[in-house]
Amino acid sequence: MSDFTDITYEVDDSAAAIITINRPDRYNAFRGRTVEEMIAAFRSAWVDHDVRSVILTGAGDKAFCSGGDVKQRAETGDYGPTESGMFEIVYLQKLIRDIPKPVIAAVNGVAVGGGHVLHVICDVSIAAETARFGQAGPRVGSFDAGFGSAFLSRVVGEKKAREIWFWCRQYSAAEALEMGLVNKVVPLDELLPEAKRWAEELKVLSPTAIKVLKHSFNADTDHQIGLTHMAMSALDLFAPSPEGMEGANAFAEKRPPEFDKYVQHH
Repeated sequence: MSDFTDITYEVDDSAAAIITINRPDRYNAFRGRTVEEMIAAFRSAWVDHDVRSVILTGAGDKAFCSGGDVKQRAETGDYGPTESGMFEIVYLQKLIRDIPKPVIAAVNGVAVGGGHVLHVICDVSIAAETARFGQAGPRVGSFDAGFGSAFLSRVVGEKKAREIWFWCRQYSAAEALEMGLVNKVVPLDELLPEAKRWAEELKVLSPTAIKVLKHSFNADTDHQIGLTHMAMSALDLFAPSPEGMEGANAFAEKRPPEFDKYVQHH
């Protein structure tokens, strides 16, 4: 897949492959095709000997990624057609972890929902001062009970991770830095140059050492892929249910969701 419509892909002088989610009209929310294109881009970066790291960012200055395209879900009940016929978000998450090169998230705006998960599983995150972080799943009838919650708790601790998911609050870049959710905060116009500087530093380091270190860091949490597969199977059942669709429809209709009748007493 070389004819990208939802992303852009370039290899920079810093030896970084820059993958940009290019759907600013939808706050860089991903549909099935977006995920498929990101997978193709990460696989290209994996095999390109001139690429020593990957920078993942979003187009424009409003959003890094706002997660799955809830408007698409409200319209069609899914995330739209793909070449494979599959919605491969779990494969993308695993690819970001498995690619033997550091992945730098350059968070240029809102990172919420599935977009928040993407930056969390990148190796490091650099944020613009204007970036905002948070989860939205319980508000829109969705969840990520795999890497999105289990790995997040390794990053910020159990108490904070539960707060992020249960209350669906948004946090500033400064708050994200304080909780260890990002590595550095810079002015927006310095974001991509800073990410490229981090990439530039990697050019002189041993690629094999970096590769083995990345595998070592991942080994402690690789079992969470099992949780992720189970969680996504549960989400496949939940998303088209009346409760799941109430969240999506309420979001699309810009009204508060009515979840009261779905409270279970067991």
